Amino acid sequence: MKAVHHRGTKSTKRSPLCPLCLFGGKWFSLKPTKADLLAAFGTTLPDVIAPDLDVVFCGINPGLYTAAVQQHFGRPGNRFWPTIYKAGFTPRLFHPSEQRELLQHGCGITNVVARATTAAAELTSAELVEGARTLEKKIARFRPRVLAIVGIGAYRTGFNHPRAKTGLQDETIVDTRIWILPNPSGLNANYRPAELVALYRELRDWLGK
Repeated sequence: MKAVHHRGTKSTKRSPLCPLCLFGGKWFSLKPTKADLLAAFGTTLPDVIAPDLDVVFCGINPGLYTAAVQQHFGRPGNRFWPTIYKAGFTPRLFHPSEQRELLQHGCGITNVVARATTAAAELTSAELVEGARTLEKKIARFRPRVLAIVGIGAYRTGFNHPRAKTGLQDETIVDTRIWILPNPSGLNANYRPAELVALYRELRDWLGK
């Protein structure tokens, strides 16, 4: 399936795909080298998005590994893919390279800030605010039922809601509801895997999937 790219994205600098290997009848990206990671700094990757999805998951910004392999939540150890599988959003565990298949299941992926960094902490507050404004325009165009931002700090700063908590928010973008979920990064020690699954499943249940 061809990915649906968001034509309104300002960034055009793209990271080259890492070499591919064939495994189990499918192509997967090889582990990026140190040079690949350095080259990925400041690059972007296309959204996985289409009109009228059930949910668009929104990361903070791509890490270098993710940008190098051009796969959302692509770094080994990131818990996004097993979490959405166990929460019931996908019928099986997807490899990050299968990200485009999410569209068949009513799901998409984007980011608050497009450019890749070593860590999200490198982003400035101004970048998050600007990214939130760009995100609002994107969501108003594609109109998913829910925008699920996976990182409460980015929402608090970008959308100027410093006391926001996880779960369904009062704010909407046109008729799209906003739902805040924990960051699934393996570095987020505040949530065990089972706790992540339970919180993501609450969204799945609300959607009636």
